Amino acid sequence: MKKIAVDAMGGDYAPKAIVEGVNQALATFSDIEIQLYGDESKIRQYLTRTDRVSIVHTDEKINSDDEPAKAIRQKKQSSMVLAARAVKEGRADAILSAGNTGALLAAGLFVVGRIKGIDRPGLLSTLPTIDGNGFDMLDLGANAENSANHLHQYAILGAFYAENVRGITKPRVGLLNNGTEDSKGDPLRKETYALLAADANLNFVGNVEARELLNGVADVIVADGFTGNAVLKTIEGTALSIMGQLKSAIENGGWKAKIGYLFLKDALRSMKKTLDYSDAGGAVLFGLNAPVVKAHGSSDAKSIFNTIQQIRTMLDSQVVQKSVEKFSIKED
Repeated sequence: MKKIAVDAMGGDYAPKAIVEGVNQALATFSDIEIQLYGDESKIRQYLTRTDRVSIVHTDEKINSDDEPAKAIRQKKQSSMVLAARAVKEGRADAILSAGNTGALLAAGLFVVGRIKGIDRPGLLSTLPTIDGNGFDMLDLGANAENSANHLHQYAILGAFYAENVRGITKPRVGLLNNGTEDSKGDPLRKETYALLAADANLNFVGNVEARELLNGVADVIVADGFTGNAVLKTIEGTALSIMGQLKSAIENGGWKAKIGYLFLKDALRSMKKTLDYSDAGGAVLFGLNAPVVKAHGSSDAKSIFNTIQQIRTMLDSQVVQKSVEKFSIKED
């Protein structure tokens, strides 16, 4: 049985969306057990399942505007910290939260703990591509600055994830840069390129430009945390803007636009689904001793369900244990 600790109070629509997603997951997967951390009276309003689910009551929670490290230190009875502690102590196998991102990163580092040999865990998410296959990208903001060695580790971790969780054989690894030539980039990108090219265990395909990301140019994209976070928000914002503009054009375009919509409705729905990153689950703080997964703050029940499914696959594939073994060998 896979035991997943869930911060029921984190996120814009908590606990309703969190618990409804848990209900769906429990109904779909018979091999998971959910531990819900938060206000019991509020959680029970939405909990329809009674089997393989438990509630650990606490009145304390970490708010979206709390200073991350300070919140972890001072709010030791918060739903997020209690869930992280359950993972640390072996009472749960993974933690899921849609709450304060910085606080979850801090809880992952200070409570769950990083893998020996990993200098700085990175935030990884699967982002959409036009062909529907998606790509994994890290770091997406766990670290403001990175060294070439950090980026090399991200390439290894990302390839591990793509192979074990997404089932991609010899995943193609690309380095996000301002040009495809091997001579392009600042000193960090040039040094990283040399490290990735020299690693025979990686299927390194070279530098990748941002404009090619959604075209499926690689299965794993490596970036420093600052750049990765900027790219993530650009992709999210562009997708939302495009769909918003299409909706506005249809609504304000008169009867011809509305008739055209009737013919294009299925195609537009397919386009929206292609751009919907929530289907892939949450962002993984990869490089820790257990899966620590951050769902989007605005997650609905569907997103929470998909994130639990993602965690289940991670536990099934033992991707964390395999990465622990990989970096332990490197340390030795």
